[in-house]
Amino acid sequence: MRRRRVGTSGLEVSQIGIGTMTWGADTDVEGATAQLTTFVDAGGTLVETADGYGDGAAQEVLGEVLATTVPREDLVIAGRGTLPGGPLGDGAARGALLAGLDATLKRLGVDHLDLWQLPGFDATVPLDETLSAVQVAVLAGKARYAGLVAPQGWQLATVAERARVVGNITVPISAQVEYSLLARDVEKELLPAATHHGVGLLAWAPLGRGVLTGKYAGGTPADSRAASAALASYVEARRNERSARIVQAVLTAADGLGTSPLSVALAWVRDRPGVAAAVVGARDSAQLAASTAADSVVLPAEIRAALDDVSATT
Repeated sequence: MRRRRVGTSGLEVSQIGIGTMTWGADTDVEGATAQLTTFVDAGGTLVETADGYGDGAAQEVLGEVLATTVPREDLVIAGRGTLPGGPLGDGAARGALLAGLDATLKRLGVDHLDLWQLPGFDATVPLDETLSAVQVAVLAGKARYAGLVAPQGWQLATVAERARVVGNITVPISAQVEYSLLARDVEKELLPAATHHGVGLLAWAPLGRGVLTGKYAGGTPADSRAASAALASYVEARRNERSARIVQAVLTAADGLGTSPLSVALAWVRDRPGVAAAVVGARDSAQLAASTAADSVVLPAEIRAALDDVSATT
């Protein structure tokens, strides 16, 4: 699997990453071990996790796999925090951020994150305080780089400019955002800001929450996420008349290229300007293998243009 730099930083990641949102819930240690082994064997390096996935359960599962099967040094671990409350403060308070980072490292059984992704944009906490937490983490060796989660364009620009003025370290090199043929809003403001400031995008849900694979074209499969009480609303948000037109275009393109709809949808977002990696989630190792195999698919210019047109937002 090919690798790319994240923005203008020196950090390299596999251009397809694996997400762990369902680990500890739908995916147990055995399943996670199979997935991560498949991923690393295919040349994958980027693993995304968050303390909010199962209230830390996903990180505990990942930690077990790291302790028994997959060497830590084979991976680039991107850990995302949430917005905790408690005696140390809420949101982006320095105490809360650093306490959350320590808890994440403990669950994972590692001494550092390769990429620490800060949660949200907290207007109730001075930005310099948030940036100072990053500086402490980097200088202490607990984080190598830092990024942001789902910022708006003005928020990313504000953080980048302030970090430059006060001389804080490596903030930000990345922005983790939802990006797919069904979700292109980031192109309006965030992508130009990211490009200007040398920030790379980590695109989550690149398959439109599974809708772009075509699995829902004829209904809702019993074993799909849309059939799950916990994830039904998450998928349904991407099922509408517009998405049906886009899915049909993806199916047509896949048929013409002799490949899968998954490969077409993933190749489209993977090769969008500014994208460092597309982060996929998988039910099992076989499903993950289909995503890693898509790494070799390159869309012809005419097909890419057609997909651009049918998915264009106003």
